[in-house]
Amino acid sequence: MQNNRKYLRNNWLVGLILICLIYTLFYIYVQENKAIKIFVPRKIRHIIKFGTTFSVYLIGTYFLAKLKEKWMQQLWHFIHLGLLGILIIFGLYDWIVNPIPKSVREISMVFQEFLISPVLYVAMSLLNAKIEIAVEKTSK
Repeated sequence: MQNNRKYLRNNWLVGLILICLIYTLFYIYVQENKAIKIFVPRKIRHIIKFGTTFSVYLIGTYFLAKLKEKWMQQLWHFIHLGLLGILIIFGLYDWIVNPIPKSVREISMVFQEFLISPVLYVAMSLLNAKIEIAVEKTSK
């Protein structure tokens, strides 16, 4: 039991490090890089942002799959896929119809930052740990 718990903690830590690494690299090389905004076309930036967000989703899906509470995995999928769907709609509108207004662009940036930041991953893990502790106390 103790060995399994250590394995899960190490596994969780690898997921956290990967998400933090992607988040950091994205902000250093894409989001805060003025040259990217000037020289890289808007559609390519959309693809980079989508790839980054989807990568974090896949990492979280893989490493959170070990959680005991299966509804938490469903919550992870629901949040990511729901917000990613909204971002895809905004992006398609921006590509096909007309550039989206600045206010909508800012909302989409907030959604995207929330999805790639490690906050949701850590929150899901903390909630899972608290639930496990409560279940262990009630089963004794």
